[in-house]
Amino acid sequence: MILEALGSALLGVALAWTAVRRLSHRLPARPLVFCTGVAGALFGDFVTHSALGFDTVLLSLLGAAVVSAASLSLLLRPARGLRRRPAPPSGRSAPA
Repeated sequence: MILEALGSALLGVALAWTAVRRLSHRLPARPLVFCTGVAGALFGDFVTHSALGFDTVLLSLLGAAVVSAASLSLLLRPARGLRRRPAPPSGRSAPA
């Protein structure tokens, strides 16, 4: 159980490191990214372990990776190249 939790935490660190390495311009501060990766992995491992039981170490690690990746994706900011243009006028006058 302890080794499974440590493996999940290391998996979270690895996913966070990869995200920081590839998407650093779209992520907040590094400590937040690493904490989110580890917390997501531990939570994913806990949920998967609780749902499937004790004999599913690989599936628990898979659940940890999925929840960690989903948690990290919530931290992403939009790319700076995307700019919204204002909507064209509709041609109708505003109600008085």
